Amino acid sequence: MKIYPTLNLQHGRVIPTTGDGGPSVQAPLDLAIRLLDEGATRMALVDVDAAMGKGNNRELIAQILQRCQARDRKVCIQVAGGIRSSDQAQFFIDQGAAWLVAGTILHKSPMVAEQLMARFQPFLTAAIDARSGTVHRSGWVDTSTLSARDLALRAKGYGFKRLLFVDIPEEPGTAPDFETAQELAATTALPVVMGGSLTSPHHLAACHAHPGLKGALVDALLFQEDQGLLALLHAACA
Repeated sequence: MKIYPTLNLQHGRVIPTTGDGGPSVQAPLDLAIRLLDEGATRMALVDVDAAMGKGNNRELIAQILQRCQARDRKVCIQVAGGIRSSDQAQFFIDQGAAWLVAGTILHKSPMVAEQLMARFQPFLTAAIDARSGTVHRSGWVDTSTLSARDLALRAKGYGFKRLLFVDIPEEPGTAPDFETAQELAATTALPVVMGGSLTSPHHLAACHAHPGLKGALVDALLFQEDQGLLALLHAACA
C-alpha cells in the first residue's frame, strides 16, 4: 500500500482535507520539508483554490516540487486541482511532478481531456470525487447525478490507466466508503488510490482488505498529530 501525505493548499496555507477546523498554523513549505526529512518518498499536493476556480497556488507548488527535486533520493509528487489545459500540465511536469490529476474536465471539457490524454497519458490520473457513490465536481462545490462507477468507466474510455477515488464523508467520523472504492477497481480493472475519508491508522489498515486499492492519500496534517504514521512514509517511490 503506497501512502501519500497530502497537502491541501488554499490561500497559500495548508487546510484539512475536510476543509473545516479553521486556518492551519503550518506553512506548506515547512510541512513538506518536515515530511521529506522524516523520509517521505511520495506526496500529494492539491490546489484547492484552482479546483474551485478562485485563484491558484501554482508558484507555491512549484517551490515544493523544486525542493523535492533537490533531494538525494527520488520523491514522487502528485499534483491535483485545476489542471485543465496542456500549458498547466506541462508547467507541473517541467517542475518535476510525477503524476497529474484530472477531475473537472472529465465532466465539463471532454475535448480537453482527450487533448491532455494525447500528450500526457503516462502522467495522468483520473479523479473520481464522490459522496455515497455520487460524483461531486469543481472542488466539491458542484453536485451531479453521475455515479462514481459511470465516471470511472468514462475515464477508462479516455485511456486513463490510474484512478483516484476521493471519498467525501457525509460528516466527520463517517466510515470510509470502501464499497465504492472496490467497485471502481473491479469494474475498470484499473489501480485505485483512495483519499478523502482516510483519517486514522485504523482506516489505513482496513485498506489492505481491499485488493483493488493500491494507495492511500492521508491528510499531511495528521502526520503531526499521530507520530505513528511517520513509519508509513519510508517505502521507495515507484
